[in-house]
Amino acid sequence: MKGMAGGMAQLLRQANQMQSKMKKVQEELAAKTYDGTAGGGAVKVTVNGDHYVKSVVVSADLMKSGDVEMLQDLILAATNDAVKMARDTSAKEMEKVTGGMNIPGMF
Repeated sequence: MKGMAGGMAQLLRQANQMQSKMKKVQEELAAKTYDGTAGGGAVKVTVNGDHYVKSVVVSADLMKSGDVEMLQDLILAATNDAVKMARDTSAKEMEKVTGGMNIPGMF
């Protein structure tokens, strides 16, 4: 019985350590920014690790074209590109901490 209690204590210690590491990684990821581009760089969207859009830059040449639909499509594409980068980076970094275990609600 004593060995079982010691094993459980060890398991809880490891879980607490993993939780601390995950929290630190999540904080670091939230502070990073990710740039998505479209139209050969005509549109650049920057998001942070929490997937909030921080900036949108549109080239002057694209604005001169007056093609609103194309501009909308490029903004959408660049935003999706940046969010995908943020999501992929987050998944990779969390996998390093969890050893590949999928922990629901964590990422």
